[in-house]
Amino acid sequence: MRIAIVGSGISGLTAAHLLHADHEITLFETGDRVGGHARTVRVEVGGQEHDVETGFVVYNETTYPIFTRLLARLGVETQPTGMSFSVSCRRTGVEYCGTSLRTVFADPRNLARPAFLRMLADVVRFNRRARELVRRGAPDGTLRDVLASGRYSRRFLEHYLVPMGAAIWSCDPARILDFPASFFLRFFDNHGLLRTRRQLPWRVVRGGSRRYVEALIRPFRERVRTRTPVRSLRREGGGVTLVAEGAQERFDHAVLAVHGDQALPLLADATEREREILGAIRYQRNDAVLHTDGRLLPERARARASWNYRIPRGGEERPTLTYDMTRLQRLGSAEPICVSLNSESEIDPARVLGRATFEHPVFDAAAAAAQRRHGEIGGASRVHFCGAYWGSGFHEDGARSAVAACRWFGKDL
Repeated sequence: MRIAIVGSGISGLTAAHLLHADHEITLFETGDRVGGHARTVRVEVGGQEHDVETGFVVYNETTYPIFTRLLARLGVETQPTGMSFSVSCRRTGVEYCGTSLRTVFADPRNLARPAFLRMLADVVRFNRRARELVRRGAPDGTLRDVLASGRYSRRFLEHYLVPMGAAIWSCDPARILDFPASFFLRFFDNHGLLRTRRQLPWRVVRGGSRRYVEALIRPFRERVRTRTPVRSLRREGGGVTLVAEGAQERFDHAVLAVHGDQALPLLADATEREREILGAIRYQRNDAVLHTDGRLLPERARARASWNYRIPRGGEERPTLTYDMTRLQRLGSAEPICVSLNSESEIDPARVLGRATFEHPVFDAAAAAAQRRHGEIGGASRVHFCGAYWGSGFHEDGARSAVAACRWFGKDL
């Protein structure tokens, strides 16, 4: 069969990997590179070159089983990393890293802050209560609903739970408490975030995610069309008519491996169900800057972590955090090499190495309802929908949804 695959992120690449040997595939990509959120940049810092990841970074073998199998099949080399998390509040001066008592009290003044000590007690209490709720099947309603009866302190929300959620999902902090409670709590439980002493062993692709992208596309590189935006798709005559570069092409099937809000406008004959389901999932823009400005990291060295969330003095509509890539990728650079989200105004322009913009799904109640209806669209209609937005928004979810789409063609990973 002739199959068009639109989008070259993890979903599109996984689909192409599974289908190319048995079908005539064509992979369409609007931009000038493949990989989607897998974006590795080579930079020179201190006279040394480094391959720095600016999008996808970490995975673990427990909660990323499909992606782990994919890397093993490709023979891509990986290495261990750490996933510590810190919070610095510009409003209150509070700064801590959650790795150990030594880092929690990196600022000795935290010992004399009753609100901080209350926050720590609330973390323990929340984790215990959340594990109990998950064991019972997880509650209905929003995270806000679950928290309402717990009498949790404001500092617990502002300095722990909201920063953690906003960092994980690159989401507006004001929206975190509106996440479905079952979605939020199950994710935290599955990733060991409800147990202070249990840490999943996280890993990174050695040399950046471009290594796995290169390995994936090698067998079908000649079937990849970059700088080729697809304008529309229409199902007719027992196939799919695709319009790209002003020309029409006929395919037997199409796999739309793009964001839901990108897939819907492509469907010239979108059904009411497709409009309802795909239109329910919203996205948030996040601007990333690659730089060497260490001022974006916590002031105290012991408070610095792999992920560093910063609460600004004013209001925040987007997450403001800095990934310490020197630490995450073990780059061996004397200078910190960082990626910061939504923070360019605070970065020394002379320290900027690059920029990128990403769109991340917002997992509110409407998105959760749309996910439950995934099976109502695609498949028999000859257009198949996959992407990380059908799961929790991460690489594993993108790969999993592509495998699910490819099972329609009798292929699995």
